[in-house]
Amino acid sequence: MRLGLAQIMDRPGAVVPFSCSVDLSDLQYGASHPVTEPVEASGTVRNTAGVLVMSGSIKTCLHGVCDRCAAEFSREVEYPIQAVLVEELANEENEDEWVFPLEGESADLQDIVRTVFVLNMESKLLCKPECKGLCCQCGKNLNDGPCSCQKEPDPRFAALRQLLNK
Repeated sequence: MRLGLAQIMDRPGAVVPFSCSVDLSDLQYGASHPVTEPVEASGTVRNTAGVLVMSGSIKTCLHGVCDRCAAEFSREVEYPIQAVLVEELANEENEDEWVFPLEGESADLQDIVRTVFVLNMESKLLCKPECKGLCCQCGKNLNDGPCSCQKEPDPRFAALRQLLNK
């Protein structure tokens, strides 16, 4: 999917809006495929003093298994797009991951959306930010309430506990 930018290449201050839907269902993250619905992207590309700056956002529904409590979840996510589009990369080895090359006078929206999605994904998939996880003794999901396990005292304090018993 290409976004034509010929009309703003030589016109500082000019803007081109974009809106697209990208299928990332083939994307594998760990053992899961977190995206089954299309990823919706929208925003603008602005020629700022000869530099093409893309800004906007991507939205989709994230599906996964929580890394703390092992529950399946689905939640809406929205990630910002802040990228620079250049005619050629100066040094491909040390290039910034938010700089994308133009192909002629157009940008590859599918490549940009895929990169923005992957770079913004959390390293741990959580059902919610405040997920409490599982009890390490009985395995109960602590999001459903506390478990009835007795906390075992830290063995490093055994000597101090003997002093309290006297």
